[in-house]
Amino acid sequence: MKAVVCRQWGEPESLVVDEVASPVPGPGQVLIEVHAAGVNFPDTLIIQRKYQVQPELPFSPGGEVAGRVKAVGPGVSGWNVGDRVVGSATFGGFAQEAVIAAERVVPMPEGMDYPEAAAFVLAYGTSLHALKDRGRLAAGETLLVLGAGGGVGIAAVEIGKALGARVIAAASDDDKLGLCTAHGADATLNYATEDLRKRLKTLAPDGVDVIFDPIGGERSETAFRCIAWEGRHLVVGFAAGEVPRLALNLPLLKGASVVGVYWGNFLRRDADTTRAHMRELFALHASGAVRPPVTRRYPLEEAGQALRDVMERRVKGKVVILTR
Repeated sequence: MKAVVCRQWGEPESLVVDEVASPVPGPGQVLIEVHAAGVNFPDTLIIQRKYQVQPELPFSPGGEVAGRVKAVGPGVSGWNVGDRVVGSATFGGFAQEAVIAAERVVPMPEGMDYPEAAAFVLAYGTSLHALKDRGRLAAGETLLVLGAGGGVGIAAVEIGKALGARVIAAASDDDKLGLCTAHGADATLNYATEDLRKRLKTLAPDGVDVIFDPIGGERSETAFRCIAWEGRHLVVGFAAGEVPRLALNLPLLKGASVVGVYWGNFLRRDADTTRAHMRELFALHASGAVRPPVTRRYPLEEAGQALRDVMERRVKGKVVILTR
C-alpha cells in the first residue's frame, strides 16, 4: 500500500510517499481501508517532534480517517468487513490502510461522503467536549471563538449556536470571517485589522462568558481581559506557535477559570461519553445544524503541501487528503 512516511523529524517537505507493508490488526484493533484523511494542526507538530505524543520513526502522520473496514483483530466484535466507518488515532492515517483501536471507530452516518467524514471527528469532537463538558456553555451566554476560520473554529461556531449561545467569531482574514458568518456566527472580529480588546468591549460590554482558544499567543491574554464574571477560558491549542503566560491576578479579579481541553486524552479515559458525543454530533449533522466546510482536497502525494498550508494558516475551514 501507499503511505506518507516520516523518516526523520522535520518540516513537511521531508515527508515521502512510499510503498509499505499493509498493517495487521492486533487484539482490539480494526484495519480500515482509508479513502480520506483529515488534516489537523497536531499533524504538523508530530512530524517535528513537538507534540505531546512522540511515535518511533518511521511512521505516518494523520489522526482521523474515513473508509471501510477491511479486517478486524482478535476479540473485536460489532464490525463487519465493508462497514463504512470513521476512526481517530494519534498517527497512521495518511495511508491507504490504517489500524485503529476498535473503541475509537464509529459508524459513518448516511448522508456523509468520505471527505466530509474525515473532516468531522476531531474538529467537532474537540469542540463539543470543550464547550459542553469543559466550558459548560449555556443557552443565552456569549461565546468568543478565536481562530474561528479553521476547522476546529468553525466547529466551535456551529456547536456554540446549536447550544443556544451568541457567538462572536474572531479571525485574521475577512474571507475566513465570511465563512464563519455563513456557518452561523452572530458577529465577527478581524484581529489583524481591529483592536481586539476595543472591539470586544463594543460587542460584549459585559464580557464574554466562554472563550474558545485554539491559537494561544499574545491574543490569549487580551481576550481574557474581556472575560465576564465567572467566565471560562478554554485552552484548546497553540496554533500561533507561542504558549502564553497569564498573570494569575486576572482570573482572581473576574472569578474566572482557565480550563484545559485535551480531547485525545478524554477519548482514552471516557469511551462511553465519547460515543454519546458522536451520536449527538451525527444527529446535529443530520439536522443540518453542523456541516464541516471541506475547502480543499489534496492527493496523497501532496500531503506535505497540505501540512505546510495548515502550518502557515492559509487554510479556510477543513482540508483533507484523498488516499485513493
